[in-house]
Amino acid sequence: MSADGPDGNGIWPEGIARHVLDEVDSTSSEAARLAPALTRPTWIMARRQTAARGRRGRAWISAEGNFAATLVMRPAGAPGQAALRSFIAALALRDALAQLCGPAARLSLKWPNDVLLSGGKVAGILLESIGQSGSVSHLAIGIGVNLIAAPPSETVESGAVAPVSVLGETGLQIIPDELLIHLATAFARWEAQFTTYGFAPIRRAWLAGAARLGQPITARMVSETATGTFDGIGEDGALILVTPQGKRSIPAADVFF
Repeated sequence: MSADGPDGNGIWPEGIARHVLDEVDSTSSEAARLAPALTRPTWIMARRQTAARGRRGRAWISAEGNFAATLVMRPAGAPGQAALRSFIAALALRDALAQLCGPAARLSLKWPNDVLLSGGKVAGILLESIGQSGSVSHLAIGIGVNLIAAPPSETVESGAVAPVSVLGETGLQIIPDELLIHLATAFARWEAQFTTYGFAPIRRAWLAGAARLGQPITARMVSETATGTFDGIGEDGALILVTPQGKRSIPAADVFF
């Protein structure tokens, strides 16, 4: 299925394409295959993935009925600017879930790329770029949401935030197609903010919904672990951590509460 324009369940954002597949290895892999021929931003959603993956190549376990989609686009600007769209994706997903779940849903944002529901991880975001010589010709933003079921706790890294599902926390059964419409619309709105005004409004909005801001957290990097107070994010999206040794800017890490 490929479509744009009005939809039976809502209004699809203008100028954005959509492909909905019954099954694929992963939406990110499909995005890489389709990217060279795409002429506009395109959402690729699959009802079932056979080889989904998360950050650092980890397997992404997702039950049937959960949400799995990738937005592939041609970003303007430097690679660092393209990477800031992980914050746009998080805000858009938070907004979409809030609209569908209502005000009772306790949603927050966990650096660098998770959305939390009632303090548990309900969604993850993965950015992958395609390009050469330091340029980004295409950006793929993969999003997985536990709509129906969360993965077993034993599959989660020790100390990580426990996974939860929308159904388990709210009792609501959301259809992936419905979430896609709300997500695509919200992303288009935040993307317009970003291209018009830069990262500043995105940063402010993300910090307003950030989990554990001003509280102790632990950042695990490739070669070291640092614990301190979460003091926000920089203009480049890096985590700002106040440690006993001073303030640090951490561009990449896994955060633990």
